[in-house]
Amino acid sequence: MHIKQLFYRLVFLSILNSILLMGCQDSNSVPDNNLDKIIVEGLYYADSLPIKVTIEQGIISKITREPIGEGSERYFISPGLIDHQVNGYLSHSFVGGDLDAEGLKEVTEGFWSKGITTYLPTLTTQTDEVLLKSFKNLNELLEDSHLAQSIAGFHLEGPFISPEAGFRGAHNLEWIRDPNWEEFEKWYNASGNRIKEVTIAPELEGAMEFIRKCREKDIVVAIGHTAALTDDINESIVMGATVSTHLGNGCANTIHRHHNPLWPQLADDRLTASIIVDGFHLTREEVRTFFKTKGPDNTVLVSDLTRLAGMPPGRYQDFGQELVMTEEGAIMLLSENVLAGASFLITRGIENVIKFTGCTLGEAIDMATRNPARLLGLHDRGEIAVGKRADLILFEFDNGSFEVAKTVVGGEVVFEK
Repeated sequence: MHIKQLFYRLVFLSILNSILLMGCQDSNSVPDNNLDKIIVEGLYYADSLPIKVTIEQGIISKITREPIGEGSERYFISPGLIDHQVNGYLSHSFVGGDLDAEGLKEVTEGFWSKGITTYLPTLTTQTDEVLLKSFKNLNELLEDSHLAQSIAGFHLEGPFISPEAGFRGAHNLEWIRDPNWEEFEKWYNASGNRIKEVTIAPELEGAMEFIRKCREKDIVVAIGHTAALTDDINESIVMGATVSTHLGNGCANTIHRHHNPLWPQLADDRLTASIIVDGFHLTREEVRTFFKTKGPDNTVLVSDLTRLAGMPPGRYQDFGQELVMTEEGAIMLLSENVLAGASFLITRGIENVIKFTGCTLGEAIDMATRNPARLLGLHDRGEIAVGKRADLILFEFDNGSFEVAKTVVGGEVVFEK
């Protein structure tokens, strides 16, 4: 054999041997480089049967149904949770422009430890100057791609909402106003075009044209904090509104039994209902009724979490007003006798919606993963499927209690208990 041919054959055999050795490595080990292949295994959340998920280059590349390792049967595996209404966490607020990189890191890593792999920082009613500063600040903070992969955009809840008492909730009346597209465009540009969702009251002057322009930019339009009746709600749906923001809340304590904002939103199948199931915002009977009406495919769980989550009971200043955190964890604006956001994570909603409605674990998880991903147009996540981004969680669910053991974001293990 020619010497050159012998040399090439030896090189080829050496490379082939290296490849075979790599293939024999323990696939359950987590490599230093998160782009290498890893395998996550557990019980599939929808049917409680064993599943192995192979991840390569941060993407789900293979799914198999085969026996899993001893101890893995303790854990369910599901897509990472998605919460599209989060006002703040761990004393940090997304409004005001004071949040720094360390604060955003603390919030995001806190969410990862609870299984939340995607969220929308939610900015509520404020002055033009404060919102402009806040969006600009958040956009600059998202230069950190490690954290940005979990932030799919921003949710603007207000200031284009009902000024009526009760319907405006804890939003400060001083800053509530009719939709103004020029004002909004400034915020949109400052956000780096990252505003993903807007909550609006459709009865306001100029609301329909505003909704139309939002849809032209593929911004999800939500109906909320509204006193609108059937005609305005129907027209807003025709213009492009697709979801009800925390249905049953942002609503006056006393309403007309026939003509109110709830019935037309419940009755229309074109609207997805987002609901807060923390045990305070809605009664068990309301949750059961909403779930029966909308069904497991058209219901989305949100937390409406605020910066006071995790804080001890007491009196606090927020929204330019005094709030009270009760011993039970309810956050109240006593002057208006309304709730002012929530102190419990979306995981509490998963636990409670199962208790309240009798739905399955799979249905409850879908309401916090698949459904919000579809609503927000996040086609790369929200499901365990080949080709999807590897956002996964391993969790225990014992006696109705949800506890996360491992969180994977984009193929990287970001939390392990």
